[in-house]
Amino acid sequence: MVETTYSTATEAVTVASTTTGANATLVYTCPPFHDATVDLLHVANNNNSSKKVYLQFYHKDDTTYHYVLKNHTIAGNSAENIFGAGVLHLHAGDKIVAYGETTNTMEVLISCKEFYNPTR
Repeated sequence: MVETTYSTATEAVTVASTTTGANATLVYTCPPFHDATVDLLHVANNNNSSKKVYLQFYHKDDTTYHYVLKNHTIAGNSAENIFGAGVLHLHAGDKIVAYGETTNTMEVLISCKEFYNPTR
């Protein structure tokens, strides 16, 4: 049996950006020489009215942003777990970014397992 060790990382950010890609609010970056498994990606709308949120995955290998959520409405004063029982795997330099319909109404919480990988 191979023993797998990991550390955990949890980040929470208020989404200040209303634009895509490199100008979006950075939620998480997988560190150098690591792989990460995103176990939780949670978005909360702290506004009284429904608002739209956008989440993107930046793939370092092809330097491209890909949508995880696009134009997704979250009801006022509510929250959603984006992946449910699923997970997302990231490699060194991959990122999760977010932007919203309005500034400072959405919060994103991410929790990952980080695995050291010297080949990354």
